[in-house]
Amino acid sequence: MLVLMTDFGPTGPYVGQVQAVLYREAPGVPVVELFNDAPRYNPRAAAYLLAAYAADFPAGSVFLAVVDPGVGTAQRKPIAMAADGRWFVGPDNGLFTLVARRAAACRCWEITWQPPHLSTSFHGRDLFAPVAARLARSDTPPGHEVACAVNDWPDDLGEVIYVDHFGNAITGLRAAGVSPTAIIDVAGRRLCRAVTFGEVAAGDAFWYENANGLIELAVNQGSAAQQLGLAIGTPVVLVTDRR
Repeated sequence: MLVLMTDFGPTGPYVGQVQAVLYREAPGVPVVELFNDAPRYNPRAAAYLLAAYAADFPAGSVFLAVVDPGVGTAQRKPIAMAADGRWFVGPDNGLFTLVARRAAACRCWEITWQPPHLSTSFHGRDLFAPVAARLARSDTPPGHEVACAVNDWPDDLGEVIYVDHFGNAITGLRAAGVSPTAIIDVAGRRLCRAVTFGEVAAGDAFWYENANGLIELAVNQGSAAQQLGLAIGTPVVLVTDRR
């Protein structure tokens, strides 16, 4: 399948234009919109989301991931990366760093192919979508192999990286290995863990391990983002545990 992760937004023509290219170039291949509201202009935050959510998809999946504030410039290269049996196509601006670092096997190609018309502002449609479609058809990467660049971002990011429809705030911290009695310090509040929303009273804030293994901040039947004043980039600190 082809999996979309972009910051293009849920409205407007951009996601639809990319999908049209994918359907044209790889007819019959399912297209899944994973995120069309990834953190805007923020490949670092998006990198932690991508690493956590990609693991649920089967080998052979092709991720078209575009969070690309440097589009049209020489600040980043267009790349295709193979990691643990999945493909990732997009800008080499750190977006694939956590996927590459956590992969058992990783290879990268700089994309040298270009379409007859390449806009300076929409490489997601004109460059990355056709390449992703080719890989979904089992074509070889259209470019030359390069070393996979991995920057020095931390393995876990103590920040809010995504706020969902309910106002829950996903962090870049993996819950595995964190004590169930740990306390999270965020926005001047200290939050304890709950396993389920129903463990706390309506209106109470807490943290929990979300379905993709990340620490998430929530309010039972309310918005953590509104109640606690959270946004992408808000610092999150693992303080202590109560043992």
